[in-house]
Amino acid sequence: MKKLIVVCVALVAAVFLPPTSEARLSPRKAVLQNGLTVVTSEQKALPMVTLSLLIEAGSRFEPEGREGLANVAARLLTYGTKNRTALEISETLDFLGATLSTGCGEETASVSMTLLKKDLAAGLQLLAEILSASTFPQEEIDRQKQSVIASIRAREEDPGHVAQLKFIAALFPKSPYGRPVEGTADSVKRVDRPGLLEFYQKYYRPNHAILTVVGDVSHQEAIDRLGKAFRPWEKGAASVGPAPRPAAGAPTVIKINKDLTQANIILGHEGVPRAHPDYYAIQVMNYILGGGGFSSRLMESIRNQRGLAYSVYSAFEPEKYAGSFQVSMQTKNESASEAIRVAAEEIRKMREQGATEEELKAAKDYLIGSFPLRLDTNRKVAAFLSQVEFFGLGLDYPERYPVIIRAVTRQDVLRVAQRYLQPEKLIVVVVADQAKAGLKTPLDTGKGL
Repeated sequence: MKKLIVVCVALVAAVFLPPTSEARLSPRKAVLQNGLTVVTSEQKALPMVTLSLLIEAGSRFEPEGREGLANVAARLLTYGTKNRTALEISETLDFLGATLSTGCGEETASVSMTLLKKDLAAGLQLLAEILSASTFPQEEIDRQKQSVIASIRAREEDPGHVAQLKFIAALFPKSPYGRPVEGTADSVKRVDRPGLLEFYQKYYRPNHAILTVVGDVSHQEAIDRLGKAFRPWEKGAASVGPAPRPAAGAPTVIKINKDLTQANIILGHEGVPRAHPDYYAIQVMNYILGGGGFSSRLMESIRNQRGLAYSVYSAFEPEKYAGSFQVSMQTKNESASEAIRVAAEEIRKMREQGATEEELKAAKDYLIGSFPLRLDTNRKVAAFLSQVEFFGLGLDYPERYPVIIRAVTRQDVLRVAQRYLQPEKLIVVVVADQAKAGLKTPLDTGKGL
């Protein structure tokens, strides 16, 4: 479900950290006078600092019919402020040897910067400018719209992308969650400067943002510097609006005809939001079902035993207020029906039988053991801590995670499989040469899955 679109402005080498224990992150939190939430993690291995900002300005805040507005707004942040042109911003980044990238997802827009510690003051000044004083020049709007439309048209030729768009639209009809973050070619054409300025002035406010600072800077120094640099950034309305409650679409089969040798298939249904209390048991269960790569049941059954697909995986993708469950795979057109049947069969087996002790132990060992690898660079730590704060997981989450995963039992796996795997609600999308695929009649109505 998650579709973060990122634009990188300049490049610099990533700052790698040694494999760390979770406790070394030592995150601390503060809220500035303008409402900006700040999370810091001092890492003194190298004289560099990474800043990662999440702000509630994602695509779900767009007015209906203006899809793509949030994405274009995020892309244009670095293309002109009241004090600098796009060229001057680029020259400043080159001079500092810094990276600056922006992105947009369904819930949030993001800005990330990495630079040397000695240049932190200059970097913060630039960051504050793009967040509080972007000007959205018309010529840059025109260039970015053309670039986005070209990207949309190119991705329309990607059968996997087409399948994903159709699946999300069927899963969350009549909801912003069911719309593409990039928008459509027609909706992006309608994006205009007044609309961008209105969106920017309404949603790019410090009291709806989280800024994480990771690197060679102490908590107090970071707070002092940020307080000074971001003082002109004024807070907005107390709330960005009520929490969305998207209703899931009905089970269905969607067939898209394309001249392909491989069928691209997605099947799935509604999942759970990130803060759901069963989230961790679901992750363990899904690792066994299809999230564990070559050790998963779907891979063993569909690829290893039957040779139907090179890769197949499943995932529960959570957002703040919604989530999805998906099984994705590619197979020959002629074997599409068989691959779907086997995937549905494995889902039913998981519901009926749960996991073995060996599968449970392997899943927990992997999830716990791989956790530090998610935090081996400053950039990863900054992005991780921003997400931790956004989802309200608590700054002690890195320490609690192994304990939570270890506590998952076979009974938990069986319980969440029976509750959150729902074969009777599957939405199936097949992008294929439909004449060769020849999907069987029961699939056309969703019956027999």
